[in-house]
Amino acid sequence: MYVYGKNVALDVIKEHKKINKVFISKNFKEQDIINSLMKRNVNIKYLDKFKMDEIVDGLHQGIILDVDDYKYAELDELLEKENPLIVILDHLEDPHNLGAIIRTCEAAGVDGIIIPKDRSVEVNGTVYKTSVGTVESVKIARVTNIVNTMEYLKKIGFWITGTDMEGTNYKKIDYKGKCAIVIGNEGKGISKRVQDNVDFIASIPMYGKTNSLNASVASGIIIYEAVTQRELD
Repeated sequence: MYVYGKNVALDVIKEHKKINKVFISKNFKEQDIINSLMKRNVNIKYLDKFKMDEIVDGLHQGIILDVDDYKYAELDELLEKENPLIVILDHLEDPHNLGAIIRTCEAAGVDGIIIPKDRSVEVNGTVYKTSVGTVESVKIARVTNIVNTMEYLKKIGFWITGTDMEGTNYKKIDYKGKCAIVIGNEGKGISKRVQDNVDFIASIPMYGKTNSLNASVASGIIIYEAVTQRELD
């Protein structure tokens, strides 16, 4: 997997993540990063900017690192605490949204994220950069079937809240105990089958002309409401 950007490079170095190879622009000025990589005997290849642009489609800031693919967690690893707070992403497609949601989940202390294996964005370089490296601090599990996973969670005591424009004010829902929050696809929202299997539908009131929010923004609002309630419990 290619990850890129100065802050990402610093995070990878700080976390002692295995680095297979590094591509660096001939005009790259961050000597401290280069020195750190050289101390670790990392294979460094210097390239022209246009060659760097061919490797990744993103703002690489003159440095691209080839690292091992992200290692997903097993579902049970997300459930180790007594009353976990889990976020389920129903077929998100935008890596920037996934990265932003991961960053929010890490900041809020969410216990894990569940994503489907099919028709969904996975953890890649763009996700890594958007999450500002926090992806390494959040447990993410990939499952074959979201609905089956929800049914399993409900059997072990979870209450599951979906999100939609038509529902109960998100502040009036109880997020205490074992709790999972479902965030839907950027365009389609949560699917019909998923919606049929949630316990509550949370809606964020819209007071202006905008009738919906970006998936990462909406998730942040609801996640922090859940965290606030759980702290008061």
